[in-house]
Amino acid sequence: MLDACVIYPTVMREVLLGCAKAGLYEPRWSTRILEEWVRATAKLGADAQAIAGAERAKMCADWPAALVDVPDAQQARFWLPDPNDIHVLASAVVGSCDVIVTVNAQDFPRNVLADEGLRREDPDAFLRGLFGKDPQTVSDVVQGVVAEAQRLSGDNWTARSLLKKARMARLGKAVEGYLSA
Repeated sequence: MLDACVIYPTVMREVLLGCAKAGLYEPRWSTRILEEWVRATAKLGADAQAIAGAERAKMCADWPAALVDVPDAQQARFWLPDPNDIHVLASAVVGSCDVIVTVNAQDFPRNVLADEGLRREDPDAFLRGLFGKDPQTVSDVVQGVVAEAQRLSGDNWTARSLLKKARMARLGKAVEGYLSA
């Protein structure tokens, strides 16, 4: 289950979805998670929100089985410190997920998740786990994201520098080490 906070940053989203597109895992999200992401882009302007809306539609078309929605009545049995995150937990359980990928560790206590057969991972750890299983594929995905970032920004990004800026420094270090070996 991808939380909205890992879909919102562009580089993070592109690496996560690139790995999903490569068949390394099956993503899951809810309508509410996608709505939170699109709403979060509003602070970047109307154009950004429109682009996010189009990207949302593409994500739903590319992964039709990824959408997991849970009626409010079924969410009532779940508890989290932040009631606004219960929909994420409920969707992960109903969607038969193994992990919730989030940067909000405090909102998803490990013991509560374990009771539901889930674990929490930050995107850096989650992607490093995928890298450990298939370093070539993850490196290829990262290189594609870096190339697109260079094209769009005109900056000379490296995997390590771009992923460090995107809060995935350990993945960047691993990929750069793999590519230089």
